[in-house]
Amino acid sequence: MIYFTGDTHFGDPRVLRLDRRPFSNMVEHDVALILNWNETVMPADEVWHLGDVMSAKAGDCTKLLEKLNGRKHLIVGNNDLATTTGSSGWESVQHYAEIRHDAHHVILCHYAFRTWNQMGKKSINLHGHSHGRLKPLPRQFDVGVDAQGLRPVTLDVLLRRKPVAIGGEDSFED
Repeated sequence: MIYFTGDTHFGDPRVLRLDRRPFSNMVEHDVALILNWNETVMPADEVWHLGDVMSAKAGDCTKLLEKLNGRKHLIVGNNDLATTTGSSGWESVQHYAEIRHDAHHVILCHYAFRTWNQMGKKSINLHGHSHGRLKPLPRQFDVGVDAQGLRPVTLDVLLRRKPVAIGGEDSFED
């Protein structure tokens, strides 16, 4: 199985305030995100992390990645330092990727695009960075934890969601 996630921000207390994550402290936050990840992802699964993995205050990235199930790929985010990108726990590290998955052409970047490669041929753009606050375009999904119930998500789950208007803004439900 292939999963996508982003914006975990392990060890970064700003997410408790700015993103209103439901935790009283970073230890509680980090433990919950690790538990959610490992309940979702099995050791043989593949995970594409679309950036902003952790704060330098969170410790050693390789040790963190050892706690998380799956073979992990990093799409670099604006908060990913060399200590994160240089970790030996990644299968690959890049700023952008295009993959074929379940007969779909998928464009991966930390940032959402206004247009992307093969958009007119129904390609899909997965991104992070916006913490669930950006109104998506068709076939564009924020895979960051704030938009995905604080856990990794599959492409199939994203594609099955139905758009719903909530308070004048588009949202999604299963």
